[in-house]
Amino acid sequence: MPEGHIPGSAAAEPNTVGAAGRPEGPRPAPAPAQPAGEPPPPDSAPSQRADGPTPDAAATTPAPVSVASTPPAPPTDAAPTPPPGRPAKAAPAALRRTGLLVTLILGGLTATPPLAMDMYLPALPEVTNSLHAPAATVQLTLTACLAGMALGQLLIGPMSDRWGRRRPLLLGLAVYILATALCALAPTVETLIAFRLVQGLAGSAGIVIARAVVRDLYDGDAMARFFSTLMLISGVAPIVAPLVGGQVLRVTDWRGVFVVLTVIGAALLAVVWARLPETLAPAERHGGGIGETLHAMRGLLTDRVFMGYVLAGGFAFAALFAYISASPFVIQEIYGASPQTFSILFGVNSVGLVIVGQINGKVLVGRVSLDKVFAVGLTVIMLAATALLLMSLGAFGEVGLAPVAAALFVLMSAMGVTLPNTQALALMRVRHAAGSASALLGTSSFLIGAIASPLVGVAGEETAVPMAVVQLTATLVAATCFVALCRPWNKRTKAEDGGMPLPSGTERKGEDS
Repeated sequence: MPEGHIPGSAAAEPNTVGAAGRPEGPRPAPAPAQPAGEPPPPDSAPSQRADGPTPDAAATTPAPVSVASTPPAPPTDAAPTPPPGRPAKAAPAALRRTGLLVTLILGGLTATPPLAMDMYLPALPEVTNSLHAPAATVQLTLTACLAGMALGQLLIGPMSDRWGRRRPLLLGLAVYILATALCALAPTVETLIAFRLVQGLAGSAGIVIARAVVRDLYDGDAMARFFSTLMLISGVAPIVAPLVGGQVLRVTDWRGVFVVLTVIGAALLAVVWARLPETLAPAERHGGGIGETLHAMRGLLTDRVFMGYVLAGGFAFAALFAYISASPFVIQEIYGASPQTFSILFGVNSVGLVIVGQINGKVLVGRVSLDKVFAVGLTVIMLAATALLLMSLGAFGEVGLAPVAAALFVLMSAMGVTLPNTQALALMRVRHAAGSASALLGTSSFLIGAIASPLVGVAGEETAVPMAVVQLTATLVAATCFVALCRPWNKRTKAEDGGMPLPSGTERKGEDS
């Protein structure tokens, strides 16, 4: 495989190549065999000439080939011709040209978590009354869905490396639809928790496989740009989901929210079935069963640079989780803002994240190295978290809502360059295990974020200090992982070695040991 090759890229797709290096049409019928010792017809060019064929002859009239005597052509960078009777699969290069359609499909898959989580939030009080359950128990329906999404990625990611992206994705969406419909019919809170767990497990297919598909189609700066574009959709989803959930509750009860989620899931399944082809070529899949899957996971876990990006991105995501968990109490309980004001501020912060993400994809990527942009993003988050901590401790005296809201806006906006770039930097290390790598990325972010979320309330709801401390600590740990493990000052070549264990005695290109 040539260096710098992207799994499933156009260079890896089956293609029939003629002698002149151009795609051939249907093969002509083979010429009848010549009797032994009989010279070829006068109009036939000899198969080998000392001076080589003329350009016109090479471009127009292919020489007859003797199957029995002509040695096979030397290997080239092009993939082998598909077996007779089997059409060549559409190249991912053609899929990339669909542009908006691919973006909308993958964006819909990445929007599954916020839709499943945030559309349900306005219905929590009604669920408590309807199922006669305490609020703490109803909160477990959120925890179960979040845990399912985190753990499901570890299962479905490696499955997509073995069986391709399409089959596990379709199966996951089908189970997600079924589990969501069963949530609408749940008679008790215990069954609702169980169905929400299954919903999260199946819904994780959309998250983990969407990232793997991006890795199949893109590399380098193009991959970072596409992740920034996906943030346009995944950033809007948390804004729209609670609003849609609230409107649904005006015409029906909490079970209607799950009916709407079921319809959305069915529509997404239909679009994926009809318009998203397989992006992982059979030659790039793992066929060794669970042993090879574990070997791939072990290789990823022992890749210092890959794990550096995974941990740096996970702890940066923890700062985002701390904001989501604590901001309703900080803004409404401490600074006295109304729910409507909180909703506006939450939406403005999400818009800031989306805008900076688009600036990252349209302006920065390709002009500034991804490592530098990621480092600047971490620095801005660190400064914003420090300002929040100082304001919470009273270092500037009594401050109102405006300075706190401004610091939160800066912190959230900086996520628009940290999250997509760390995903791209991590997946650029991987060629043959993009599903497993995507699983580690997603699971680590969800688990680290789930651990950080409860810490913001350790000192009660009367102070914003815990939120600021968690955000600052998480960002410092992310920066430490980035510097100590990724070592961005090393000059690595763009032709990545895939981040997998190399043969004994082989060093990674351009990296210190």
